[in-house]
Amino acid sequence: MLPRFLLPTLAACLGAGIYVAGPLSLRDMAFAQETSGGGTQAPDDRPLTGASTPAQPVPDPAAELARKRDETRSQLEQLSKTINLSSDKTKELEDSIASLDKSTASLRQALIDSAARRKDLDRKIQQSEKTLTDLAIKEDKIRASLHERRALLAEVLGALERMGRNPPPALLVTPDDALASVRSAILLGAVVPGMRKETDQLIADLTSLSKLHADAAAEKADLTTTMTNGLEEERRMDLLIAENNKHSKENSAQLEAERKRAEELAGQATSLEGLVASLESQIGSVRDAAAAARAEEARRARLTDQQREQAKALAESGVPDKNRITPAYAFSDLKKKLELPVAGDTLRQFGDDDGTGHTAMGLTIATGPNALITAPADGTVVYAGAFRSYGQMIILDTGDGYHMVLSGMDAIKTRPGRFVFAGEPLAAMGQKRVASATALALETDRPTLYIEFRKDGKPVDSRPWWTSKDTGKARNDT
Repeated sequence: MLPRFLLPTLAACLGAGIYVAGPLSLRDMAFAQETSGGGTQAPDDRPLTGASTPAQPVPDPAAELARKRDETRSQLEQLSKTINLSSDKTKELEDSIASLDKSTASLRQALIDSAARRKDLDRKIQQSEKTLTDLAIKEDKIRASLHERRALLAEVLGALERMGRNPPPALLVTPDDALASVRSAILLGAVVPGMRKETDQLIADLTSLSKLHADAAAEKADLTTTMTNGLEEERRMDLLIAENNKHSKENSAQLEAERKRAEELAGQATSLEGLVASLESQIGSVRDAAAAARAEEARRARLTDQQREQAKALAESGVPDKNRITPAYAFSDLKKKLELPVAGDTLRQFGDDDGTGHTAMGLTIATGPNALITAPADGTVVYAGAFRSYGQMIILDTGDGYHMVLSGMDAIKTRPGRFVFAGEPLAAMGQKRVASATALALETDRPTLYIEFRKDGKPVDSRPWWTSKDTGKARNDT
């Protein structure tokens, strides 16, 4: 019989359709000598089955990565559909919101904290997606290697099985077979090392395959937990937004009238500059917010050098007034301090070719499905809604003559005229990429967020404002 260490290997290969039977032959010995480096041919002078394999076309790594990522994302979409919050968990969330201090500052801080947790969970989900893709690619490589060597492995296992069924005679047990024993011993001494090498490689491959399966199962279990936590955080945020809206002092009828008027102005505007100008002149809440921002800028202009240094030191400490109604710091002082509004991979930077023969005027980020978008800085929401080829769009007035344009989202969670803090939730992405003018030439179907900074109406490069960890470009993205 075969040695015990070979049984799992043989079982695996038999399960793959490799059949071995019959006594050990001279061909087996010749083959084994060849695997050990002897170069022996089969008795009929034909190359052995396992000696060579037909040349296979070299796969395109980028295409393979894209295919595997698509498969992984499809699996994650199916997984997300199976996750729901229990009624007990929903009741627990509602009770926790009901017990909060209902002051505006407390509610907004709770929103910011919830948004930070949600974005962290979005990052973890995207990292799990990449990990599962990598594991799948490694598994495919091992399976491909086993497939290419299947004839060689069949020869090895066939020889080993026949040796186990018909072992060479023992010299002391049957002295009459002494010559046969010596001949077998000489052949085995030459061939067994090569056969053992192939067998060890097969066992190593199968062990790696088993470990990859275990790692993938563990990653999927962690991902399920992360998705459940994300769903819980999404529900918490919706409850907080609803509670915050209850405490808003604005009249609901007035807000609805302003929303409709903003839509009319967006339909009439032919450019972003024209839209912003019309909103700031005709929408009361936006006009009041813009006036407050200009007053704050005028106040800052009157500061002494010492006072400006103190304000900059305060910006470094990151402890702004929780009841502020204008940006806590001058936007020009926030370079290298802003975090991207969404977790994702950078596909295109300001100044890159946009794929249509023009230069990109902003930053494009590929995100996960339903990823949360937060305000990168304090600012007033000048516009929130659909606008021409931009699709769903939010414009933030961040002061110092700067506006921030965000587009490509699916569900907007804010409204025009509202002053938002850095980190507050603004919107959520959809399941797939929105076919907008800023994303048509992208080679991905992932949701994409477009970010454009404007200074006095002209697009500028946003890279100087992002923290160093957020300025990189994604590698090997599809």
